[in-house]
Amino acid sequence: MGRFINLFATFLLMLLLVMASGMVAEARTCESKSHRYRGICVSKTNCASVCKTEGFHGGHCRGFRRRCFCTKHC
Repeated sequence: MGRFINLFATFLLMLLLVMASGMVAEARTCESKSHRYRGICVSKTNCASVCKTEGFHGGHCRGFRRRCFCTKHC
């Protein structure tokens, strides 16, 4: 009986470790309007390239007026 309890406790511990490793906190993303991008934003790739020159990680087109917004991890 003692061996069964030991085995069961080990199994529960391993199960908790596997479940905990899957729970990774996702970083928040901050965004700011690009200061260097000019005109209507139609290309996400072009917007992201301009944002990288401004020190951000990437960028995307957003809104009715199609402006370029740069993104980075907060």
